[in-house]
Amino acid sequence: MPARTDRIAIIDGCRTPFLRSGTDFIDMMAWELGRHAVKGLIAKTGISGKNIDHVIMGCVATDISTTNVAREIMLAAGLPNSIPAHTCTVACISANMAITNAANLIACGQAEAIIAGGVETFSDPDIKISKKYRRFLLDLTMFKRPRGIMGKLKLLKGMKLTDFIVPERPSINEFSVQHTMGENAERLAKRLGITREEQDQYAEMSHQRALFAWKEGILKREVIPVVPAGSSKPAEKDNGPRENAVMDVLSKLKPAFDKRYGTVTAGNSSFLTDGAAVVLLMSEQKAKRLGLKPLAYIKTYAYTAQMVETELLLGPSFAIPKALKKARLTFSDIGVWEIHEAFGAQMVANIKCLGSDKFARERLGLTKKVGDLDVRKLNVYGGSLSLGHPFGATGARLVTTCAYRLKESGEKWGIVAGCAGGAIGNAIILERA
Repeated sequence: MPARTDRIAIIDGCRTPFLRSGTDFIDMMAWELGRHAVKGLIAKTGISGKNIDHVIMGCVATDISTTNVAREIMLAAGLPNSIPAHTCTVACISANMAITNAANLIACGQAEAIIAGGVETFSDPDIKISKKYRRFLLDLTMFKRPRGIMGKLKLLKGMKLTDFIVPERPSINEFSVQHTMGENAERLAKRLGITREEQDQYAEMSHQRALFAWKEGILKREVIPVVPAGSSKPAEKDNGPRENAVMDVLSKLKPAFDKRYGTVTAGNSSFLTDGAAVVLLMSEQKAKRLGLKPLAYIKTYAYTAQMVETELLLGPSFAIPKALKKARLTFSDIGVWEIHEAFGAQMVANIKCLGSDKFARERLGLTKKVGDLDVRKLNVYGGSLSLGHPFGATGARLVTTCAYRLKESGEKWGIVAGCAGGAIGNAIILERA
């Protein structure tokens, strides 16, 4: 299996608008959203489907009818059916994994051009009926399959009326510890002494930056308009950024997870979002042969895993120094930062941990802090708190934005980083083309 010596190029990226779940994309399935992103990317780059070797998509809340949603997306986008496709899931960094998997396939000579990214919709998630009702239906139709009426009635033994009418409530829990992400954010804030004011200030900054980026037309270069199902009017921009996301308003919101002593609110948390995002990755030589000019190159990347109980949201603090070491770069070399914003508390926590000598010694085995992160270089066009967070797609948005920022700023190095359920961290280092 010969390895390539040329670099992994990021040619371009494209995404749908990110819309709050339950709004304009409410009647669209994930494959439909993904199709629009892929078709938009093909239109932007002008690449022929015949030059695509693979499609990889991240997705978390997969629909049982489209479990390999990547395949459904590429077929619906009109790509040749001879192209393999697969779906991967690593919670909030699923698209990050799709992109690094694509880079690996190219690096080891298995492909030359890959579309990678992710998709998510929470407007119509799968909702389970009760476990007893599921067991009854399975025994009735698949397993025991009693023939007589009495045999069928015996299957009802021990069941209550509520088993038939009360479904299992959907919940975004961390399975191993049975805490929600919000509860984890609350515990993290308390443990590190992160104040409500710090969280709200960060959320305000994210929203105001996103509003500025849309007002100036900066994010328009990444977004393809989508006409929602049943509508004649296209959705052209993200509907998450809020003009009223300012301290006076945010400070009055009630805590969402610890009602009495909490500091994490709906205003300083990311929200359920529908959307899709993809990037086109290619070997440097393939890009040259096709006359395509890359935005950036993937220098290296790193994944880490931490303690689920206490470090679920600290993935960037672990993955960033690991990636920097692999790339033989220093913290100060990085001029562009794009980090997934799950919560205001999570962002403040990671900034503090990266700048902490104690954290570096005790958790990273380093002699001193990783570095002081300048927020003027961080998520300058908003982040997940304002733009939205479709779990499976966010990583592709981050990579696209980072690549464009490298191009416009002239900085040489950029980092994309994120945390994910299961206490998994990721960091990807990009080099300006």
